[in-house]
Amino acid sequence: MQYIIMLLIVIGLAAADFITGFISAYCNDCIQSSRMRKGGANKIAEIVVMLVACGLDIGVEKLGSYLGGCELSQLAGAMTATAVFVYIALMEAVSILENYGKINPEAVWISKIISKLKKED
Repeated sequence: MQYIIMLLIVIGLAAADFITGFISAYCNDCIQSSRMRKGGANKIAEIVVMLVACGLDIGVEKLGSYLGGCELSQLAGAMTATAVFVYIALMEAVSILENYGKINPEAVWISKIISKLKKED
């Protein structure tokens, strides 16, 4: 059940990012089908990566039960799936905020957050 929830959250965030990206492009008169195709392909790839991480978690857990290292394999698989999930979720949330900032330039608080998150040393 946890994998279904993770996948649904990733799919929801990817869809929200794609939709806010489209709205942003529409508001700024810069709709480009090539960028939409690339963005859509990127979202599908993120979902595939999440599916692989969940599958890896299941596989490592099953392999551990056969090899006698059940607890360690459960931990390793869960950490992998959780790390991938957290990374994708944060990446999508930041992208949604960026899109909203482009849609509503008056929301200056977003640009402050994004600039801090993207600060390069």
